[in-house]
Amino acid sequence: MANVFPPSLKSLVGALQALPGVGPKSAQRAAFHLLERDREGLARLADALTAADQKLEHCKHCRMFCEGDECRLCTDPNRDGRALVVVETPADVAAMESATDYRGRYFVLGGRLSPLDGIGPDELGAGQLESRLAGGVEEVIVATGATVEGEATAHWIAECAARHGVPVTRIAYGVPVGGELEYVDGSTLARAFSGRRAVEE
Repeated sequence: MANVFPPSLKSLVGALQALPGVGPKSAQRAAFHLLERDREGLARLADALTAADQKLEHCKHCRMFCEGDECRLCTDPNRDGRALVVVETPADVAAMESATDYRGRYFVLGGRLSPLDGIGPDELGAGQLESRLAGGVEEVIVATGATVEGEATAHWIAECAARHGVPVTRIAYGVPVGGELEYVDGSTLARAFSGRRAVEE
């Protein structure tokens, strides 16, 4: 980074690089934009970051972000506690809520099994998941990614559920809406074919 930058500007650019997909040049552009054209936005960003750091915690039941001990989904009496969707990230919960009519509960792993990165069952909340499975859950729906790590994580979840006698299903992955078969990779097409279902009349 240019030595002409004062320490506070270097710090701002460095902090912006903590965001995924933001490199040095993008961080520098964002910093200059905020400083030169949107000082009010810079102040709002600073306040929001401080508030998020001070107020946001993980729900003690599902590990979703919340303010306090429990999230809104876990305290909602209209949610069905017999069904439990296990996802990798809080963003996955948001996706499920916006795209489906699912009304059960969730468990957020906070990642996926990756021994090479030092991420094992303990880092994914194994103890909390076991407690949830022992608490009246009648179906676990695995919604981890269709990656090698995601598949390994799904297998681990299935083993946990089996110990508690809870049946497990896995969301289907397949051809995206609007997708042409000739452009779909082989594993995706195979999964879509094996997960086929009857055509509704």
